[in-house]
Amino acid sequence: MKATRLDAPQLLAMVDELADLLTDTVDDGASVGFLAPLDRTAAVAWWRRRAVGVAAGQLAVWAALSGDRVVGTVSLAFADKPNSRHRAELVKLMVHREARGEGLGRRLLALAEDAAVAAGITLLHLDTETDSLAEHLYRTAGWTRAGVIPDYAASPAGVLRPTTLYYKHVGKGAGAEVGAAALTR
Repeated sequence: MKATRLDAPQLLAMVDELADLLTDTVDDGASVGFLAPLDRTAAVAWWRRRAVGVAAGQLAVWAALSGDRVVGTVSLAFADKPNSRHRAELVKLMVHREARGEGLGRRLLALAEDAAVAAGITLLHLDTETDSLAEHLYRTAGWTRAGVIPDYAASPAGVLRPTTLYYKHVGKGAGAEVGAAALTR
């Protein structure tokens, strides 16, 4: 399986496949910010709006392909304030249910971590539904649990669930000083 960083035109060209992945993820019960059933038109519109952030350099999106089919994604949302350019948020790590159990989630996570280091990022953070399969992935990949917020977000079924916050120091000198690449991004 090959993962490719998408520029805005590539993202827009793949918007239907990305929407299929998003609807599959939500329909399977993953808490990625949407309620089930997710309308496909809404999923397409959501991905189209992501192209603006990609074009502005505020968001990096990777798509994992199996043939021409998108089977996974991961994104990094870059901070826009001068005092926080050393950090990024890991968002929308999704793997199609037919591609799960093959290590794709772990490979996408490693890809995003490596890309963050290359961009001068030294701190990553994320939030995920407490006790989810995703939480297990982050814990076993060396992420540190920062805490739990009760009733933070509704699950795809509409039930309020706690969310666990995680962070990970990455790159040389992680946690010590802001890298020059992060300051100029």
